[in-house]
Amino acid sequence: MSYDLIILGGGPAGYLAAERAGHAKLKTLLIEKEHMGGVCLNKGCIPTKTLLYSAKIADGAAHGEKYGVKAKATIDHAAVVKRKDKVVKNLTSGVRASVQASGVEIVDALGVIKGRTSGGYTVEADGKAYEGKRLLIATGSLPVVPPIPGVKEGLKDGYVMTSKEALAITEVPKTLVVIGGGVIGLEMASYFNSAGAKVTVIEMLDKIGGAIDDDMAKILQKNYEKKGVTFKLGCKVTEVKGGQVFYEEKGKTESVPGDKVLLSIGRRANTADIGLESIGVAMERGAVLTDEQQKTNVPEVYAAGDVNGKSMLAHTAYREAEVAVNNMLGKRDRMRYAAVPGVIYTNPEVAGVGETEASAKAKGLDVIVKKVTMNYSGRYMAENEGGDGIIKLVVDKKWNTLIGVHMIANYASEIIYGAGLMVEKEMTIDEIKELIFPHPTVSEMIREAVFQL
Repeated sequence: MSYDLIILGGGPAGYLAAERAGHAKLKTLLIEKEHMGGVCLNKGCIPTKTLLYSAKIADGAAHGEKYGVKAKATIDHAAVVKRKDKVVKNLTSGVRASVQASGVEIVDALGVIKGRTSGGYTVEADGKAYEGKRLLIATGSLPVVPPIPGVKEGLKDGYVMTSKEALAITEVPKTLVVIGGGVIGLEMASYFNSAGAKVTVIEMLDKIGGAIDDDMAKILQKNYEKKGVTFKLGCKVTEVKGGQVFYEEKGKTESVPGDKVLLSIGRRANTADIGLESIGVAMERGAVLTDEQQKTNVPEVYAAGDVNGKSMLAHTAYREAEVAVNNMLGKRDRMRYAAVPGVIYTNPEVAGVGETEASAKAKGLDVIVKKVTMNYSGRYMAENEGGDGIIKLVVDKKWNTLIGVHMIANYASEIIYGAGLMVEKEMTIDEIKELIFPHPTVSEMIREAVFQL
């Protein structure tokens, strides 16, 4: 069988590329070895948000007296997981139906590139050979498993979990140790803390949240310390053994007990055993090298999503997929990463786009930084008794353009796209001042902060 395009991987990059290509009348084959929707839909974005929403409801009830509401709520974790499975099943079946409705053929098997042919490339799946004029590599990413003594053994016996296993357990552990204070680790810590576990987060860096703005990280940490989460920052895990996680802190070996351990120190591109070497695809630190058009060094071979290691976010993968397909169709398009929003769906939420204060200064940019309390927002005050949220703007002093927006508050995840649009379009502060925001909303804080510059 010969196709205009063969896609390896059915995650966000793969399935959206398949839909776009199918609608453009390219004869397209999508090969996925596990589940349609990839990590995002099955083991990441969607299932975690399902759990976190349940936790948010419980948290709201627990603090209802602040708002004149007396209520008591407990999380039925097994029921939460059951609902999560239902949501995931509905969405994955919907994605499959949408891809097929685009005229795309789906093969449920591992696809391996076998080499070049006169007409393009050969891919083998489930014992059959398929030929494609073009290839799109969208095989996603895998959890990083560090060579910490006891971790591999713990993963085998179920004591150590990745996010995949953590999302499937039906009982909340009494104590949970999270190795890694990045986005995934914090979201899992957030849920299990609300569900009743005693949570300890161990992070090598001196802050949580990875690349998020330093002020947002400090406020988020303070909020979760108040909820009972313990943070061990600047600490290196050295061993997992006998129900204990051992770590180095200021030159001394310490330990913390845990009924379960969640390993969450990042992800790596999934490029092994798919035959990339058979056609000479260039790699860098295990990821596929791509240019701004999502092209690899091999003619008519593209890559999108986590597999290129540039921005391991589902929404980045969507856009990369569109850029790749547009260029296949002869439409000039390029990928831009300066305004990719990032969100941590904790309670409160953290969201940011563009340069942080630290990244701007590291690049030698001359910037104006403005921090404003969210308590200027009437809606925020009405819904957040004692809230300590802030918004932070980073402005290029030379051009008077907005180059970064960061916030910690409810609705941050829904507001940040507007800030991203401002950064992407290089809007000046004067232009932003002319925009009309609905009142009363938390989004008005962008306008408030701009007028305080």
